[in-house]
Amino acid sequence: QVQLVESGGGLVQAGGSLRLVCAASGRTFSSYGMGWFRQAPGKEREFVSAISWGGSKTYYADSVKGRFTISRDNDKNTVNLEMNSLKPEDTAVYYCAEPQRPYYTPIVVEDYTSWGLGTQVTVSS
Repeated sequence: QVQLVESGGGLVQAGGSLRLVCAASGRTFSSYGMGWFRQAPGKEREFVSAISWGGSKTYYADSVKGRFTISRDNDKNTVNLEMNSLKPEDTAVYYCAEPQRPYYTPIVVEDYTSWGLGTQVTVSS
């Protein structure tokens, strides 16, 4: 089991930027892919982005391609999500997550088993 803590959320105007950080502990971070998901009230949790264990492969939901960038620093046990050109529809609680199996980078919520508590991102128009 890994412990995940997100930070960096807040209130930003449309067109602005935020950088989210997920700090991991309790498991061999560098052996696992990592993902970011988001959930708005009354909505299903949806995939945002994922990055492979070594950082060589990245994946993005169509809704954020070209605007968000995922990265990781295995020396610091962190995964980051840089969000640019934010839109009101990006408003949600953002969660980082890790799958159960190492060397695996899924993009569906069901394949992730460890979750942080989330950080709120609100984009005003």
